[in-house]
Amino acid sequence: VQLQACGGGSVQTGGSLRLSCEASGSIFKINVMGWFRQAPGKQRELVAHSATGGATTYADSTKGRFTLSRDNAKNTAYLQMTSLSPEDTAVYYCVADLQTSHNSPPQYFWGQGTLVTVSS
Repeated sequence: VQLQACGGGSVQTGGSLRLSCEASGSIFKINVMGWFRQAPGKQRELVAHSATGGATTYADSTKGRFTLSRDNAKNTAYLQMTSLSPEDTAVYYCVADLQTSHNSPPQYFWGQGTLVTVSS
């Protein structure tokens, strides 16, 4: 299983970016897809995650500015980020909780990370 994330880049304060993450490989069922981020010198933190057929949860710091959406047919998650500030500068990691077969337990997979830099 691979999670391929893309869409990172550099923007100015107030700008927008859209990240995408496609899961590929031996996938039976995806339970959750989402995003974490890690800023320089800080711990990795949840940005948002979405349960298949269920609710989407956002970190307080991203609520109202970020929108996570999914295309289940393409095993893809998107993160639309608006009103970006320098505090959003981080490496963003895509994550997925999924099963590789009908009788396998759920496993957590991480993407390679994509850098988002917001300048003032």
